[in-house]
Amino acid sequence: MSETAARLEDIEIRLLLEALYHRYHYDFRNYAMASVKRRLRQARADLGFATLSALQESVLHDAAMLPRLLGYLTVQVSEMFRDPGYFRAIREKVVPHLKTYPSLKVWIAGCSSGEELYSFVILFREEGLEERTIFYATDINQDALAEAEAGVYAIDRIRLFTENHRKSGGKGSLSDYYHTGYGRCAFDKSLRRHVVFSDHSLVTDQVFGEMHLVSCRNVMIYFDRVLQERAIGLFRDSLPRNGFLGLGAKETLRFSAHASAFREFVREEKIYQRTGP
Repeated sequence: MSETAARLEDIEIRLLLEALYHRYHYDFRNYAMASVKRRLRQARADLGFATLSALQESVLHDAAMLPRLLGYLTVQVSEMFRDPGYFRAIREKVVPHLKTYPSLKVWIAGCSSGEELYSFVILFREEGLEERTIFYATDINQDALAEAEAGVYAIDRIRLFTENHRKSGGKGSLSDYYHTGYGRCAFDKSLRRHVVFSDHSLVTDQVFGEMHLVSCRNVMIYFDRVLQERAIGLFRDSLPRNGFLGLGAKETLRFSAHASAFREFVREEKIYQRTGP
């Protein structure tokens, strides 16, 4: 791509992101630009537009195009009990503290299609905490939330889910929680009894409740520094003293202005504990 074409593409991207914000209130302007650029290029090609300007015109005048574009801009890569060591640390190190509370609230921020949510519900059921817990599963992508609420996944993913569950210290068999048919795997409806699914943006929305545990994994790696600070500030304000925050393997609080409000609880698994009032 020539220098002129690259500059033109940058202008088109900025205008498209502004259009999304002002037309639909989805704000990707402070996402990591390299990732946004790569995803928009893929969307333009797959959706059959010659230019990003043509894509912008379509999404401005056709609301049906919005969810298709959001499918490219929002990250939908997940698996049950992803990074089993993280869930083992939750089970062995965090759960004993949570058992001291009569009731619990857990926020899965950026829940995508629900794999992490069901991992937590199953873990809490196995540890005897499910009945006293409300789980809040949030995402900005309505299609992803619908998938999460359905709890249906391709059957060829179950082997990986099962192995992750075992490595995480799972009790019993993962097959206790789902049934299969027609090449799909549907997780039991009882796992959703204590779940609230909601549209929430870490970019534009505010704190909506006090949580005992917030898990937001592999979301902030797609944010720039300003947006990362905003998200961490939301988590800080959501957690009482001694509440827990779990991040992804490549995420950290080390360089955050909010770092002093937390201590490293399980360093190798990026689990932090709120220290301030």
